[in-house]
Amino acid sequence: MQFLLMIATGLAAGVLSGMFGVGGGVIIVPVLVLALGFTQHAANATSLVALLLPVGLLGVLEYFRAGKIGTDNIWFGLLIAAGLFFGALLGAKLANGLSGDVLRKMFAVFLGIVAVRMWLQ
Repeated sequence: MQFLLMIATGLAAGVLSGMFGVGGGVIIVPVLVLALGFTQHAANATSLVALLLPVGLLGVLEYFRAGKIGTDNIWFGLLIAAGLFFGALLGAKLANGLSGDVLRKMFAVFLGIVAVRMWLQ
């Protein structure tokens, strides 16, 4: 059952990632914590494992094929990826210094702020 839930979570995250550019933090982490009982630290790290491979490649190719993005967007994405590469290390170091409870609550506040900002945009 856990195997099927993991596959379904990945599929949902992939669909939402392709549609909205989200997945790891918004879909995978809450499922791991709320449905599977992972600690916040373990859920964060497991989500990063899932994102290690170029999981967005097919989605990017589809957007490019449809003319929705150009090479400038790909360049910008690669620059962001460079920041993500080092930012993930810094974020993991910061998260490891926090309790799971504090980290989970910070994550909830972050999601709430993003939701309100998106709604009011």
